[in-house]
Amino acid sequence: MKVAIGCDHGGINLKPVLVDYLQKNAIEFKDFGCFTAESVDYNDYALQVSNAVANGEYDFGILICGTGIGMSIVANKVKGIRCGHCHDVFSAKMTRLHNDANVLALGERVVGAGLMLMIVDAFLNTEFSGDQRHVRRVEKIKEIEKKNFK
Repeated sequence: MKVAIGCDHGGINLKPVLVDYLQKNAIEFKDFGCFTAESVDYNDYALQVSNAVANGEYDFGILICGTGIGMSIVANKVKGIRCGHCHDVFSAKMTRLHNDANVLALGERVVGAGLMLMIVDAFLNTEFSGDQRHVRRVEKIKEIEKKNFK
């Protein structure tokens, strides 16, 4: 498993906790930034991570900003990305199980370090169900992308 990670200044305090988790679990990753608490635009980091996942360099992406909202909006503008904006373990499991999400967006101002680790663990360790109804729905998402991403 290979994971692309990124944050803006609003997620800079949780990212080291995420990095530690990935290292302890021997998960290969690349940190796309940011690397300081100086104000930056979340768009730039969400786009880098999402493009890396969409082009197949990485299996998953994890994005952290203040709320997770901005990162998730940008990520879902990239063709091939299904970003789940999750602040609880159940949603993280379901976004993988039912939606085959490949990017997770989190908000540092919404979740603490402990909850973030449980969410990340659930996201990375839940497989897409492959159930026909969920496959059909994901395929419909792909058809929407084909029509709207030119």
